[in-house]
Amino acid sequence: MAITMIDPVNVLQKEFEESHLLTKLKKIVVCARMFESREENSSLLVRVSTFDLDNPTVYQQVKADYDIVRETIRDKGFQALTGKMGVLVQPRTKGPGHGSTSRAFYARKSFVTQILNL
Repeated sequence: MAITMIDPVNVLQKEFEESHLLTKLKKIVVCARMFESREENSSLLVRVSTFDLDNPTVYQQVKADYDIVRETIRDKGFQALTGKMGVLVQPRTKGPGHGSTSRAFYARKSFVTQILNL
């Protein structure tokens, strides 16, 4: 699940506590819906939830994931970011097809599952 785009200049300038990622996580409402068809004529809302950043373990892990992205941009460059990074939040390419140069923060499947209490 995409959370927000990664602006390398912004990430380098801002600690996690001032980051766009944290701001987005504090505001996001996650709506889980049942997939019924490709036409999407209707949709069944299954669950609505928010990120629980009050949990110190979750907060610290998301911060650590952000810090890894920040360190990688600083030490190796923006292009060195990979989807293999991060435990709860990962940096991945965003955009059409292979070779995309833009990146975004994504919540890993395990994090979305935890958020939705599934």
